[in-house]
Amino acid sequence: MRLKERFFHKELQRILSLHILSYQENLNSEEVGSSKVLAVISGSLRNDFENLDFPYQTFPEGLLVEIFNERNEKTTIEADYGIYYASTTIIDLQGNVVIKGHDGKKLEAPQLYYDRENEWAFTQEKFKFTNPEDGTVMDGEGMDIKKDLSFLNAHKTYGLMLIKEDKDD
Repeated sequence: MRLKERFFHKELQRILSLHILSYQENLNSEEVGSSKVLAVISGSLRNDFENLDFPYQTFPEGLLVEIFNERNEKTTIEADYGIYYASTTIIDLQGNVVIKGHDGKKLEAPQLYYDRENEWAFTQEKFKFTNPEDGTVMDGEGMDIKKDLSFLNAHKTYGLMLIKEDKDD
């Protein structure tokens, strides 16, 4: 190959490597552990960039993550847009993010990260947490929360909060 042809060939390979490796509509991907479904990620469109040095997948038309606990109770996470980083097991969820627990608890935020390995979600953005068990609604900024919404660590809270006290015998 002549010098000009080699340059063109290398440049073409570089350009192709920056583009989508695969494109898939109506994705439904399950993560199975010990013959039991642990999580399901679904979306109407997935773009796969697994050929890059830092591989990832985008869900430009939104995604739904369904997470199951050992009692097969389901927590769902929905967002308008998502990026899944396979090498870090982090999902970046953006736009109208809503986490719903099996017990009716709900967390809403404009953006948050879900760490699949540690089973935690976190954000530095504003959030709203609704707990129907005790009738509370908490607004705040910055938090991390367990996947089933059973433990919330709020960094900053706003407004009025009702705190339930147990009576001693």
